[in-house]
Amino acid sequence: MELQLALDLVDIPGAKQVIKDVEPYIDIVEIGTPVVINEGLRAVKEIKEAFPNLRVLADLKIMDAAGYEVMKASEAGADIVTILGASEDASIRGAVEEARKQGRQILVDMIAVKNLEQRAREVDELGVDYICVHTGYDLQAAGQNSFEDLRTIKRVVKNAKTAVAGGIKLESLPEVIQAEPDLVIVGGGITGQADQKAAASEMQRLIRQA
Repeated sequence: MELQLALDLVDIPGAKQVIKDVEPYIDIVEIGTPVVINEGLRAVKEIKEAFPNLRVLADLKIMDAAGYEVMKASEAGADIVTILGASEDASIRGAVEEARKQGRQILVDMIAVKNLEQRAREVDELGVDYICVHTGYDLQAAGQNSFEDLRTIKRVVKNAKTAVAGGIKLESLPEVIQAEPDLVIVGGGITGQADQKAAASEMQRLIRQA
């Protein structure tokens, strides 16, 4: 089980400062969609250059032109690129094909997918590396989380690794760990804490002992 830090509401200097504080405790750093929108793929490039020992995920949430977008993210240094589970199968196949050429990985974000179990089974057959259940900000505000969704995909996913994102905090982490995802993605549960280093350290400890 690994820990991914999601950086969504920062600029590049802010991202570097956060990562510097928590680098020993995380496995992957995510350049979130808002950062990519604000800063472009330059954010991915600068973070990878500054922290070469961390894997970097570019959260592009690709929906179309997948091969091209994976290629550009790979050129910027992304190790993992995201595509939406609601995308056409042809797009997901294109993303996987380009990722293989580039030696990168694909994470499918299942945000807003309606028939989760069926789609997870389908996506799993397309050769992706991770399938991630994700409760977005708008639903988190209504008190929802992805923990039951994680249990759903764990029942049907046979090939890809599983991941979970959305509203995970230190107090809810034990429940997440019980469902045994391969990757736990945390944003505000680390970045929103007064002591980010302590939060990341404790999360890593809980994950490592699982």
